[in-house]
Amino acid sequence: MTKRAVVKGVGHYLPKRIVPNSEFEKTLNTSNDWIITRSGIRQRHFSNEDETTSKMAILAGKQAIEDANIEVSDLDAIILATSTADLTFPSAATMVQAGLGMRHGFAYDVQAVCAGFIFALSTANAQIVSGQANRILVIGSETFSNLMDWNDRSTCVLFGDGAGAVVLEGQNSNGTKEDRGILSVDLNSDGSYKDILYVDGGVSKKTTGYLRMEGKEVFKHAVDKLAKTSEKAMEKAGIKSDEVDWVVPHQANIRIIQGTARKMGIPDEKVIKTVQNHGNTSAASIPLALSVASMSGQIEKNDLIVTEAIGGGLAWGAIVLRW
Repeated sequence: MTKRAVVKGVGHYLPKRIVPNSEFEKTLNTSNDWIITRSGIRQRHFSNEDETTSKMAILAGKQAIEDANIEVSDLDAIILATSTADLTFPSAATMVQAGLGMRHGFAYDVQAVCAGFIFALSTANAQIVSGQANRILVIGSETFSNLMDWNDRSTCVLFGDGAGAVVLEGQNSNGTKEDRGILSVDLNSDGSYKDILYVDGGVSKKTTGYLRMEGKEVFKHAVDKLAKTSEKAMEKAGIKSDEVDWVVPHQANIRIIQGTARKMGIPDEKVIKTVQNHGNTSAASIPLALSVASMSGQIEKNDLIVTEAIGGGLAWGAIVLRW
């Protein structure tokens, strides 16, 4: 028998404030049409002072726990993917643990920017397969609006805030590609590309800083690297593109999403897209998309899913799972 990490529940939270593209027309040399053409984004959500990364994660986590039909006491661990933790320390995950009333187990953050949820999901999978834990709440939560330079029209219109969560549970399986759960993982990074996507502040600089991005360079690397990591993950799982029911990509930019799918040989109608409503929510984008698609009935039990992401570092990866 083979142990697999199976998705048992999903949840998400979006801040109350919805920001349409038209709001940027008041302060920037931009337009609704320009933003849609460049990114596919029509609106995004921005958090208020009470909607911190940890508080949004708590709300998304509660929904996922309820959807999984379990109690907080049934969890062994919490892994939170974020680049925008409330504080330098402690980890936002421990704040989520406290907020959920969980006094046992362990909790920690994973930081791989937009690829964070893929890395967190991979880590949770490894801990479940190894027997270190059996039920793990995996969350992506971000308040990227706090990192925006509101004078930079090339970046500030692209990002949004939000949180998404999944509950993973270890289950015995047959060890075939027909199993439910995570079937394969492929992770990568290359620190030599740091300067094309980064924040120009941090603890050593004594400032929060702003997000900086070389858009053309990021686009070039994203499509190529996302397609390759997805193909490698599919190869590891022993599946071909025509077996895939859904691709759930990092929701960064509609052109990256569509370009990657074309390279993978996946038709557009098999790609889950939420970028138009949420913008780029970094590590939250994949769990948000999974939750929205599952709750709407788009994703169904036993569907075969490829999910992939790339973020600053550069760090990128893909996971194949059966719902």
